[in-house]
Amino acid sequence: MNVKQEVYRLKEDSPILASSGIEKRNQALRFIAELIREHSGEIFAENEKDLKAAKENHISSAVMKRLKFDEGKLEASIKGIEQLILLLDPLNRTKLNRQLDEGLVLKQVTCPIGVIGVIFEARPDALIQISSLCLKSGNCAVLKGGKETVHTNRILFQFIREGVIKAGLPQNCVLQVEQHNEIDELLECDDCVDLLIPRGSNAFVQYIMNHTRIPVMGHADGICHIYVDKEADFDEAIRIIVDAKTQYTAACNAVETILVHEDIADEFLPKLSEELKKNHVEIKGTRAVTGRIGGEPVEREDFKEYLELIVSVDVVDSIDAAIRHINTYGSHHTDAIVSKDLGAAEYFMNLVDSAGVYHNCSTRFADGFRYGFGAEVGISTGKIHARGPVGLDGLVTYKYKLFGSGQTVDEYASGQKQFHFMDQ
Repeated sequence: MNVKQEVYRLKEDSPILASSGIEKRNQALRFIAELIREHSGEIFAENEKDLKAAKENHISSAVMKRLKFDEGKLEASIKGIEQLILLLDPLNRTKLNRQLDEGLVLKQVTCPIGVIGVIFEARPDALIQISSLCLKSGNCAVLKGGKETVHTNRILFQFIREGVIKAGLPQNCVLQVEQHNEIDELLECDDCVDLLIPRGSNAFVQYIMNHTRIPVMGHADGICHIYVDKEADFDEAIRIIVDAKTQYTAACNAVETILVHEDIADEFLPKLSEELKKNHVEIKGTRAVTGRIGGEPVEREDFKEYLELIVSVDVVDSIDAAIRHINTYGSHHTDAIVSKDLGAAEYFMNLVDSAGVYHNCSTRFADGFRYGFGAEVGISTGKIHARGPVGLDGLVTYKYKLFGSGQTVDEYASGQKQFHFMDQ
């Protein structure tokens, strides 16, 4: 495949998709959901091929969990599409309506970004989420999934493309690339791709950022923290931590580091340790932790994103120490405080510099579907354009439309006319 040539076709069709009505875009989503459900048996059979190959290649357990596409993930994907259909059209919303002078009106109106390239890890459901969000937001999408999911992604894309064509949208609004070398070709398409969203390891995301002139949005790591404050309810804290670590260990919003206030450490840490052991979670603690519950100590500089049943634990002497640790060692993804002190919670949430800051709940809530976005193309830890789970609003930009009645700039520069700014 000549990637550049194919992507140019998307660029040519992007204005057509951008100007398509919401009814047609929603109809494409309905067709996609119907086709996926109707052909679920074929999809599961292709997924088994990927699972078998992954086992033969000794793929890690974290990747295997992401790779498996079963009835539960299929239904969740369809539910996400159905939720997406119910959301308002993100396009053509007037964000500014300002009269500059009589007969001269300026409007700021939302529009698609254009052509978005998404390079994602071994999750077939991500292909469905990403393509659905792009279609709903009027963006053409170049989709590159992991090699581990080649069979599943191929058949899913077949039905996505079929749904798009059936609804009357331009057939070149979605493109799938499969070969690894095609990633480098895609990175060179800075004249026809408007945004790249990489989803994968830190090293992979850094590679993308360092080898393209295309703007990149996303996150490299998911080092999420839970700080257990001295005013925490122990049972509530333990329940939240267990969920955040074990509910889906391979996700980027699973908790990786627990910080415990020293005033409660003697009593809380043994209880936490006992419950984590019941759930087969290994603790990697500093000396302040192992001195209370045993084990070999580690340095806090060794804390990392595990994506396994492992969690780092440390003791801090204040809420400020917890905030400093999170802002220094965290990845600015999602961090939480467990406390009955509302003032402490507000203080923590204001000072922690992360895309998501939570009070008394699991970090696993950091998800576009759980936010009511229908789905997400990924999580952004950046601060420009989009932050946190990126749904429809993160996939649109805006343009200015100026409606005049024969005005010229010279009339205002010479003083013949004056601006009379008035928002409407």
